[in-house]
Amino acid sequence: MEQNDKNRTIALAAVFQASALVRKLGAEGAADEDDRRTIVNSLFRNEVDTIEEIYGGLANLRSGFTLLSGLLTTPSKTPESVDITRYAIGLLHLETQLRKQPEMGRKLMQGIEEAQRQKDYFDDVLNPSIIGRLAETYQQTISTLGPRIIVKGEEAHLTSATTAAEIRTMLLGGIRGAVLWKQAGGSKFKLMLRRRKMVEAARYFLNHC
Repeated sequence: MEQNDKNRTIALAAVFQASALVRKLGAEGAADEDDRRTIVNSLFRNEVDTIEEIYGGLANLRSGFTLLSGLLTTPSKTPESVDITRYAIGLLHLETQLRKQPEMGRKLMQGIEEAQRQKDYFDDVLNPSIIGRLAETYQQTISTLGPRIIVKGEEAHLTSATTAAEIRTMLLGGIRGAVLWKQAGGSKFKLMLRRRKMVEAARYFLNHC
């Protein structure tokens, strides 16, 4: 993947979109279906030429671009914004930990491939069987790394097996975005240096997708 501001912006927007879905699911037990489908689909798209194809087009990341442009311009102290930012930072850190453990990376890919076979059988990537397999994969791999991401929300939602599986799957999709961020040359230092350019890119995408 080419290392440029465009690709870094797209990848980080995906991380923020996944983080926002985690927050929404924990707080309300439900989240936008199209945004969830975009994040899940990204786990299965590997043989593509561009990062846009991984997400089925830039329009599918509008939520992520909106969050990215807002939070990088004027960081908000609202509980929602704080949680989303915390999840995003946590995902980027866990990706770093994952890179240090190639065997876990192979186990992660095996779990996704098994879910891919289920995807070929079911019509919808949001089918509970697929979500359940992806959530189990997250639990067996990323969830064992530290520090774990502690999701805040309503107890009724967090203790629901269905919602918990959705949350873990969104976190797994966030890891996918974090991997792409790193492949595109993303780092804390790069984010500090290129923040303004990335905000400009996010706003451009919002106006042209």
